[in-house]
Amino acid sequence: MKITFLVIGKTEDSYLKEGIEKYVKRLKHYIKFEIIEIPELKNTKNLTEDQQKSKEAELILKNVNNTDYIVLLDEKGLEFSSVQFSGFISKKMLSSVQNLVFIVGGPYGFENNLQTQANDKLSLSKMTFSHQMVRLFFVEQLYRAFSILKGEPYHHN
Repeated sequence: MKITFLVIGKTEDSYLKEGIEKYVKRLKHYIKFEIIEIPELKNTKNLTEDQQKSKEAELILKNVNNTDYIVLLDEKGLEFSSVQFSGFISKKMLSSVQNLVFIVGGPYGFENNLQTQANDKLSLSKMTFSHQMVRLFFVEQLYRAFSILKGEPYHHN
C-alpha cells in the first residue's frame, strides 16, 4: 500500500517543515509515503467561497485516481484515538487498498462534489488548527499509527 498526503499550498514555516520532514523520514521505514503540494489559487479576492472550493476540488481531483481510497481531513469527520487510527490504517492495508489518499483542503473546506466522492472523513480534533499545523499533526499521527502496529515503544498507553 502507498499513502499519499495531498495538501493545498506549500508549508511555509521552517519549524513546521523540519517537523514534517522528521516524520516523513521515519515513515519511509514502514510504507511508501508521498506528500503532494497543490499550488494555492491566485487572485482569490474575486472568487466566492464556492468558486474557490470548486477550483480547489478540480485541482485535487487531477491528483487522485478512481481506485484511490480518499479520506478528507475535515472537522466533521470521524474522530479516532491514536490506537483506533492505527486500526483504521491496518484495515485498509488488509483490505488491499493500493493508494490511501488523505487530503487537506483549502481555507473554506471541501466542495460538495469532492465530499461525495470521498470514501471517509477524518477529524484530527474538535479544535480548529491552521492548515500548516495540520500537516505536522497528521504525519506525526501516521508515524504513531505505524509504531503502534509494529509494537514499537513510541506510543504509551
